[in-house]
Amino acid sequence: MKSFIGCGTALVTPFKADLSLDKKSLCHIVDWQIKEGIDFLVPCGTTGESPTLTFKEHKQAIEIVIDQAAGKVPVIAGTGSNNTKEALELTRHAKKAGADGCLVVSPYYNKPTQNGLISHFNTIADIGLPLIVYNIPGRTGVNITPEIMAKLSEHENIVGIKEATGNLEQMTMDILLCGKKFTYLSGDDTLTLPLMSVGGHGVISVVSNILPNQVKKMVDKALKGEWNSAQEIHLKLFPLSQIMFIETNPIPVKFAMAMMGLLNPIWRSPMTPPSCESQERIRKMMETFNLLP
Repeated sequence: MKSFIGCGTALVTPFKADLSLDKKSLCHIVDWQIKEGIDFLVPCGTTGESPTLTFKEHKQAIEIVIDQAAGKVPVIAGTGSNNTKEALELTRHAKKAGADGCLVVSPYYNKPTQNGLISHFNTIADIGLPLIVYNIPGRTGVNITPEIMAKLSEHENIVGIKEATGNLEQMTMDILLCGKKFTYLSGDDTLTLPLMSVGGHGVISVVSNILPNQVKKMVDKALKGEWNSAQEIHLKLFPLSQIMFIETNPIPVKFAMAMMGLLNPIWRSPMTPPSCESQERIRKMMETFNLLP
């Protein structure tokens, strides 16, 4: 799955003042991301506020990104749900719409057993769209162990994992148990380089919403084995990566993007604007990186 290697952006979902989808801003963001050299795009994940999207909106956002990308870069559609039936519907739609792959989060809140996880992901993978498993136990309440990932990797359509455990030891065990055919993507911007140093293939990034060319440059350097250059960029970006998570994602990154003029500073409840203190910290960091108009 070479097309899923590198730097992908976990796209935000822009909204209008009336809280409806802002198609114009989303199209502009897609165009800008491609111009900046991003490797692939990931709409309707955690950063895209997918829990607050209706099914109709979810499908529409995926269609917009696929149409606007126009085959210039792969699109990995977020199609996860804690209801296998709903995830199947979203994944079938994404396949029909022309997505190159799907990102499927482990079922949240209902906390399935490990056998339940295997059944859930294998059932969705049977649709035939390349599937990347999204492991983020801090959001879902359940961890997909490396042993279970190894079993999932046996399915021909389960091609990789986005690891957002924050646990480099677990990430390394994934690589040891699943083998070289699998694609390993970081779900934490601060851990992208450490994961790549032990065999990872890139990142599905939040920070690349505001600095796509720099995050991609770091990943490209690592993929080429230019570790000193990659480390230099990683350390430069590290404070920005931290500040993008001072409040729940995507609150900080949407505020930062609004300051850049990329979208309206609008979130759907229960997401709210960042606190005054957070706003000031984000603003100062954006000034440091010369990202303000």
